[in-house]
Amino acid sequence: MGDGFLLEFASAVEAVECAAEVQERVAELERQTKSAQHIVLRVGVNVGDIMVQDGDVFGDGVNVAARLEGLADPGGILLSRAAYDQVRDKVDHVFEDLGERSLKNIARPVQIFRLATAQPGRASSQLRVDFGDLRAVAVLPFDNLSANPAEDYFVDGLTEDIITALSYWRWFPVVARNSTFAYKGKAKNITEIGRELGAAYVVEGSARRSGEQVRISVQLIEAATGHHLYADRYDRGLVDVFIVQDEIAERIVVSIEPEIHRAEARRSARKHPSDLDAWDHALKALSLQERMTPAGHAEARGLLKRALEIDPTSARAWSLLSLCHYH
Repeated sequence: MGDGFLLEFASAVEAVECAAEVQERVAELERQTKSAQHIVLRVGVNVGDIMVQDGDVFGDGVNVAARLEGLADPGGILLSRAAYDQVRDKVDHVFEDLGERSLKNIARPVQIFRLATAQPGRASSQLRVDFGDLRAVAVLPFDNLSANPAEDYFVDGLTEDIITALSYWRWFPVVARNSTFAYKGKAKNITEIGRELGAAYVVEGSARRSGEQVRISVQLIEAATGHHLYADRYDRGLVDVFIVQDEIAERIVVSIEPEIHRAEARRSARKHPSDLDAWDHALKALSLQERMTPAGHAEARGLLKRALEIDPTSARAWSLLSLCHYH
């Protein structure tokens, strides 16, 4: 049914108590019903400024709550750090710190807490996607080893391109970028990350860009055992970076499923921008756009327009420009 209710409270404590009671009552009704149709709710709670217009409310305060709702377990309740700080010493509930997560269209990562007693007896689980029997791959944000922190945009763009390259293969799922980028800049425990993301394999690496040269290191790790299946290092000119991305993606795929290599002909064709400047402008624009600020979007639009002057066929530049206008 999607979003069923949007409730505004003057008190964060009242909001959390209401959420907990709703979940307890719904669980009680579900235990009593013999119907094949069940109602199981997810709840997200946030504290923040809102805008009121025509009987409705808008703004990031609402958006964060909606994103938390989508991440919650069925029957679960998730709180933002802002909500947790208001209620942690005032309610009789146990909370579980799930760490920071990047939320769609929210500028900064949000620290998330689970109300652990929302449904007694229901097993707690990490925020993850259930891929069933499929062996999923997660590509963690590559580390920027350049002396210049301003090169973050290049390294992040490289990571995203590898995620995209792997996504063209249909034999296994790839964990979404917004989930893996929540681990950017954090100490990595591969086994724990694999468990949290539901991934059987984890790709991590680093990149160092110096002028027109780039060094890329990458390794593929089996999450459950920590065993390295593949590792390599590439020293190339920037003009060859697309070839390197394809090589990395293919090596990862071959390491996971040897028979996939014979199906190379079925791989979807990819077209890279013919001009590296257009690609570079698009990567910078992506970094600016993700700040979710008016100034960042304005600067990103300028970069994307220059990218399209250089390469009018760049699908990435067109899609990012449309997103800038949308936001």
